[in-house]
Amino acid sequence: MSQAHQTQSYIISFFSIGAGTVMKILIIGASRGIGKALMEEALKDGHKVRVLARHPNRLESTDSRLDLVQGDVRDLQSVKEAAQDMEIVCSCIGVPITFKAVDLFSVAAANLVKVVGQQPTLKLIAVTGIGAGDSKGHGGFLYDRIFKPLFLKSIYEDKDREEEIIATGDIDWLIVRPAGLTNGPRTGNYRIINDLEGTTAKRISRRDVADFILCQAAQPSHFGKTPLITY
Repeated sequence: MSQAHQTQSYIISFFSIGAGTVMKILIIGASRGIGKALMEEALKDGHKVRVLARHPNRLESTDSRLDLVQGDVRDLQSVKEAAQDMEIVCSCIGVPITFKAVDLFSVAAANLVKVVGQQPTLKLIAVTGIGAGDSKGHGGFLYDRIFKPLFLKSIYEDKDREEEIIATGDIDWLIVRPAGLTNGPRTGNYRIINDLEGTTAKRISRRDVADFILCQAAQPSHFGKTPLITY
């Protein structure tokens, strides 16, 4: 359902990729944002979802396929126990804007690589963002020159470390870099760009990021890459 081009591919999923295939998905960072959208869309698609959260009581869901586990991604044992019997681990963690040093992403990445590396059939999908790694400079003038350096510097320094840890790990990995996020619907219609030359990110809904993650979980085609997801 995708059409490949020299620098990008287009997805029009209509929510049917992987239909009929029930996956067991562990989501870390499901209390808000992309993680929450992924949890909701995965449950709608009929998948079995486990969420690792420090405060699982804050997640509002009565779906019988949702397994809430209390724990912290910083704790290796918590991650190891939560990942048992799973097929996909999705890291959607985030932190509020801060001017202090950040290490959550790199600590989490180290734990996730260790755990996933111990289970040969387990795959890791991690969400970082536009401006991480070699996507730096592709977010547009205001984002690249003003917002990111002023407000996101320490966060993206650690996201860079996160990406390096994951990409050099001996595991099946996919790093997803969303463009500027919106609360729009799941359309299944967006661009996946691996060669960023001449590209400026636009916008993408959190639910379409979730759609891409679910598509890749069912039919991996971009693993080992760091695609930008944008309209």
